[in-house]
Amino acid sequence: MKKLIYLMSLILVFCTDSVMASDDKVAINTLMDGFHDAASKANEQRYLGYFAKDGVFMGTDDWERWPLNPDFRAYVGERFKGGKGWTYKAIERHITFSPDNKVAWFDEITKSEKWGLFRGTGVLLKQAGGWKIAHYSMSVLVPNEAWVAVSDLAKAAVKKRDAEKK
Repeated sequence: MKKLIYLMSLILVFCTDSVMASDDKVAINTLMDGFHDAASKANEQRYLGYFAKDGVFMGTDDWERWPLNPDFRAYVGERFKGGKGWTYKAIERHITFSPDNKVAWFDEITKSEKWGLFRGTGVLLKQAGGWKIAHYSMSVLVPNEAWVAVSDLAKAAVKKRDAEKK
């Protein structure tokens, strides 16, 4: 009888964890889709509301490390002022959870009609009000066969920028 109770307890824990992870995956997918939607509609308050208070956004340029306060808030406020944001639509997303289900990390491929494919990666924290973005990093996807040409362009741009600083 003790073995049966133990086995039933394990099954209950497994099922509860699976349901929680499933609910959290839905919540995170909804959050990330809302995050991208808010950016496309230049909705500053909604967009910034997806971040944890110490959140960081990493852009595609080497200098783009944007702490939420005050740098990224100021940038987003200025950028969204004219009602124009940026549009990236997730076409693939993978989510993984910490054992205690309070931290999640993800990677996604997003598509911009204007700029092409990007990879977003991030860390989310489960807080009292739900999941929040602690870290989001965006990188440009470059097909391997185009890498040499892109690398040459990038090195030349950095060299020019560095020369102009002097």
